[in-house]
Amino acid sequence: MKVLVTGHNGYMGSVMTSLLIMAGHAVTGLDTYYYENGLANSLSKGIPTSRKDVRDIQENDLLGYDAVIHLAGLSYDRLGELDRQLTHEINYKASVRLAKMAREAGVKRFLFASSCSVYGSSRDTTLTEDAPLKPLSPYAESKARAEEGISKLAAADFSPVLMRSATAYGYSPNFRTDLVLNNLAGWASLTGRIRFRSDGTAWRPVAHVEDISRAFVAVLDAPSSCIHGQVFNVGVNGENYQVRQLAAIVRDVVPGCVVEYARDCDSDPRNYRVDFSKLHREVGSYCPSWNAQLGAEELYQFYQRCGMPIEHFEGPLFVRLKRLEQLRDAQELDSALRWRNQEAQSRGLDGE
Repeated sequence: MKVLVTGHNGYMGSVMTSLLIMAGHAVTGLDTYYYENGLANSLSKGIPTSRKDVRDIQENDLLGYDAVIHLAGLSYDRLGELDRQLTHEINYKASVRLAKMAREAGVKRFLFASSCSVYGSSRDTTLTEDAPLKPLSPYAESKARAEEGISKLAAADFSPVLMRSATAYGYSPNFRTDLVLNNLAGWASLTGRIRFRSDGTAWRPVAHVEDISRAFVAVLDAPSSCIHGQVFNVGVNGENYQVRQLAAIVRDVVPGCVVEYARDCDSDPRNYRVDFSKLHREVGSYCPSWNAQLGAEELYQFYQRCGMPIEHFEGPLFVRLKRLEQLRDAQELDSALRWRNQEAQSRGLDGE
């Protein structure tokens, strides 16, 4: 297929794009490049790319594509709290608008990167795709509303697919330290300690960024009858963990690591376990290969190999919220998170 990937230069996009090309698809990337990273950018060489904000995409940008994979957006809970209205505008309104234009442009498949965070809190229940949505943050709410708007666009010749991914972890050319397992492994590897601000009892489903990307490739390749208008939880059964269990896995991987809990710390209200059986049942070509143990080992080796300074680990190179705050403070982005130099922002990169 000829595929447009929005957010192709991000944490997940820089992994997924390579897997799509390996699967034989013709890929074009589109990204606003908030998080420019030399290694991730180098992977875009040789493929058509465009530097554009998803809010500015027009129907002409979508002509000739068989599928759109929409990854772009403000990408996790703390980043969503940067500005509730902007989160609503970018993650919800711009996503539904993009899906509408894709349908009008003749695109056949639209894969939307949603999140298991839309479930909010599940207490003792393991959630399937039919569970009620109880988003607890602006980010999760924006994803839930986008799902609702995009699903209504399904038509005989347009198949939207809602991909509710588990919390990602693992190495990517555009790495992040603000994801739970990446963060725990980083603190352990760089300081020898993991210090909790919560009691660590909240449940999270986690999945390696490669396995999440493989799910998108599998859904893209699946027969339309299997995926048309469907919602899929994206992850691996058996990979739901309490955060303290993830810390214990990291502790056992990193020599000498100590885990500490603050006194009188509270529980995280975001607390959910998720069932991933539907994806494995309906899309038989999906074959994940990672678990949290292997991920912690990979992350420890990465941190050891790269010798990351702690100021980089906590700073704008690898923390999305701090990067946007840095760009705002430097007045490179305006209050609406638009580049002030519009001429530079709108130029196509053409694989440079």
